[in-house]
Amino acid sequence: MDRQNIVPPEMQALVERAGYLPGVRVGHLLFCAGQVGRDADLAVIADPEAQFEACWHNLARVLAAAGCGFEDVIDMTSYHIDMARHLPLFRQVKDRVFPRGTCAWTCLGVSELAVPGLLVEIKVTALIPEAARAGL
Repeated sequence: MDRQNIVPPEMQALVERAGYLPGVRVGHLLFCAGQVGRDADLAVIADPEAQFEACWHNLARVLAAAGCGFEDVIDMTSYHIDMARHLPLFRQVKDRVFPRGTCAWTCLGVSELAVPGLLVEIKVTALIPEAARAGL
């Protein structure tokens, strides 16, 4: 099977601590584990807007490590704590950094995420561009 583990250098500590991969490339697809708003020390960012921005930044790192960008995302699922309260701000941040109308998106409200204080987790699948496929 044509499979490659995707671990940006900045996320090696996460792999060692949590025991999962940020991304896995299988053929022409990249499957990204849910990304959250934590800092480099894996601490949850308390401010909602800063947490949402960090979440997108972390997702961009995983995509970039496989030669992808946000424009290559074909499917996205986001999981939200207290969705009614935080979704408007989340959408504002999303609209600043992620291209609108470019992928399928499922948005779910959940009661909790893996670490207390997290407000959102974003999981995506991307189609690896042909130019990046040769280099992986």
